[in-house]
Amino acid sequence: MKRGNVESQEQTASQPQAAADARRPDAVGHLIFWPIVVIGIAADLISKHAIFAWLQTVPDRQYEVINGIFRLVMWENDGAAFSIAEGRTTLLLTVSAIALVVVLAIFLFGQVHHRVMQVALGLFTAGITGNLYDRAFNDGYVRDFLLFSWKGHHWPAFNIADSMLCTAVGLLILVNITSAFSRKPAHQQTAAHPDPH
Repeated sequence: MKRGNVESQEQTASQPQAAADARRPDAVGHLIFWPIVVIGIAADLISKHAIFAWLQTVPDRQYEVINGIFRLVMWENDGAAFSIAEGRTTLLLTVSAIALVVVLAIFLFGQVHHRVMQVALGLFTAGITGNLYDRAFNDGYVRDFLLFSWKGHHWPAFNIADSMLCTAVGLLILVNITSAFSRKPAHQQTAAHPDPH
């Protein structure tokens, strides 16, 4: 067989492997994603357990941290955000499990190499898992303990998992905005900032 044909066949055979490698995160991506997942889940579950155990010893089972603004409470929610789908535990468990699988698949096979996106996916995974654990092992209820209010108006109580989910959404929005700006044609950016000379 001619040498040129051998090299051509080797290159052809290596192309699928190269494409597969391009879809997977690199070592730095794994070092970003998995510690966020592990630390995030631990922080959520430990904080829920610790705060709920402590508040059981406190009068009225709540503690005012900042008068009229922030307090720790013992609230349990059997719905999604803002009490959507209350009492539909099976539905919420299924949706959460599917969301978790989708996020993991995106990280592992979705060609996500942007570091901020990897952080966001780690936060999504930790947040989904934290609340999914509650739904599965706390009779369908998610434990919330952070309550903010202002002039008598209360924001819905939430937890560390909810905070991670909201942060992840914010990072995704930020990445989309910055990516859209970076894709702007060069002449549009030049027109917006003309050269004074």
